Amino acid sequence: MRKFKIEEISISSLQADLASGKVSSVTLVQTYLERIAKRDSCKDGTNSVLEINPDALFLAEQMDKERKDHSLRGELHGIPILLKDNINTADGMHTSAGTLVLANHYAKSDAFIVKKLRDAGAIILCKVNMTEWANFMSDPMPNGFSSRGGQVRNPYGSFDVGGSSSGTGAAIANNLAAAGIGTETSGSILSPASSNSLVGIKPTVGLVSRTGIIPIAHSQDTAGPMTRTVRDAAILLQVIAGSDALDPATLSAPHAPDYTDFLKDKGLKSKRLGIDGRTLECIDQDRRELMERAFAVLREQGAELIDVYVPEITRDSSVLFHEFKHGVNRYLQSAESYLPAHTLKEIINWNRMHTDNALPYGQDLLEAAEKTDGTLKQSDYLADRLADIHESQTEGIDKIMKESALDAIVFPSYHGCDIAAKAGYPSITVPAGYTKTGEPFGITFTAGAFEESTLIEIGCGYESATKHRIAPN
Repeated sequence: MRKFKIEEISISSLQADLASGKVSSVTLVQTYLERIAKRDSCKDGTNSVLEINPDALFLAEQMDKERKDHSLRGELHGIPILLKDNINTADGMHTSAGTLVLANHYAKSDAFIVKKLRDAGAIILCKVNMTEWANFMSDPMPNGFSSRGGQVRNPYGSFDVGGSSSGTGAAIANNLAAAGIGTETSGSILSPASSNSLVGIKPTVGLVSRTGIIPIAHSQDTAGPMTRTVRDAAILLQVIAGSDALDPATLSAPHAPDYTDFLKDKGLKSKRLGIDGRTLECIDQDRRELMERAFAVLREQGAELIDVYVPEITRDSSVLFHEFKHGVNRYLQSAESYLPAHTLKEIINWNRMHTDNALPYGQDLLEAAEKTDGTLKQSDYLADRLADIHESQTEGIDKIMKESALDAIVFPSYHGCDIAAKAGYPSITVPAGYTKTGEPFGITFTAGAFEESTLIEIGCGYESATKHRIAPN
């Protein structure tokens, strides 16, 4: 096999090398597979990859043939991409959400975003591990653990790997694919992006289809890119965004612009950014110093920092519990008849019969969700859903953005993910340096609905001015 250096290489650089004949898609896939064997599947590896697509090399051959025939599909043509294990693929890989009860589940069709990736020429290389049930199974469960895949490890050391798109975060940080897709309900893209020195974009709910993704909560769920650069994230978001007739949330979304048009080195100039000083009280002195340096960069690059008050939503909401039961029961109705469970109740009972392997940390969140009636009509659900919208949108992000004429609100790491999640609004996390012990740290920018282009502009400006990301050793 011809050697090819893939560490820290961008999608655009890969395309240039593919176009020039310096490398083929077959060689790319082989190189990534070799790296997975040496750095992930081995003892003391990151343990992020669950399974390899058995068709990956055949798909690479097809992409190479199409390239030779001058039939390019787009900027992802022949580029190996990885997916979180809650995203359906109609190939030789399972879709299990990290669970043992669904370990033998083969989806009957691709998720809508997977179809878009394939149409754009991407090669689905593998499925990666995740925090089981997207971190909605058990309070004590650590980030990155699933009963099917075990514990994902941070490639930077013995640090938190983030959740629940932990496998995507660790794998992309470890250069096991060109880019990856994670999913988020509240913090599950932003958290592992920050923990693995990556760029993560959590889109507005409705920009990206949810069809074919194992759900937690339809009001907050979304898929999004996790990459090593803002440019790669913009390229990936451009591909997966779009209207899906089977997902009503996407039907009223505005047409996505070309997000690469907003990749501006001076993207911070004249931007008005809101800072709530109380968020710095949530982090230690080491990280506070990193944020102060980030603030200095923002000012140097022409941004105006404005003091704001971001309301904390401390009220316990029942929304996720109600929507989880409703969504999982609906998803499982189309699953294969031979699976051991087709409802949340059956999942809980199966886990109890396989406690040693399936329940090392219990299932208190599943059991709490099962107590709801699954109809989305209960008074506590309706009251909490309406209150979430009012507090996060009307009296939250919308009000802050309008009153201070902001372009975005700034948070350390993934703090602030909860209010953005309840609002369904977008955020971007960008590497902001490393602690004295070498742990990655990110900065997050949050904006109003469908303002991904503004966030990409801001993120690109910050990335260009700092270039903080360093590959794990």
